[in-house]
Amino acid sequence: MDMKGMDSPPASPKMPANGHMDHHGMMHMTFFWGDRVQILFSGWPGDRGLGVYLLALFLVAVAAAAEECLSTLSRRHAQPLAASAGVRASIGLVLTALHTLRMGLLYLVMLAVMSFNVGVLIAAVVGHAVGYLVAGSGTFKWARRGGGQIADGYDLAKC
Repeated sequence: MDMKGMDSPPASPKMPANGHMDHHGMMHMTFFWGDRVQILFSGWPGDRGLGVYLLALFLVAVAAAAEECLSTLSRRHAQPLAASAGVRASIGLVLTALHTLRMGLLYLVMLAVMSFNVGVLIAAVVGHAVGYLVAGSGTFKWARRGGGQIADGYDLAKC
């Protein structure tokens, strides 16, 4: 058996030794910067340019923000104990639909972040932050539960 070349086996044609696919596959196993990335779908945004990459980042941020808004919405409309069985069943179905949509958005954001692109990660975190600021923090009067009261008893309208 020839021992020549046993120290470092040749890279396979599908995956180079550096762990990155340098052509159309663009599979990364570590975080990287760049606008040539595939997010969720093969070839998208890919090599379509900076504008499409920024659109993809915006869509990831919107999905993350929408998830935060749905999370707050479902928490604020929990089952009322005094409601009739029919009303509770209707509310339960609506809350289940919201939860299903929320989980779908969460998984899409998670899969987008698994592209290992730092821009996508930042877009997801910023989207979650904006969604929480808008819907969950109580910063805006219209987003407060009970007309300006926060659950712990502070009246933000007087601050």
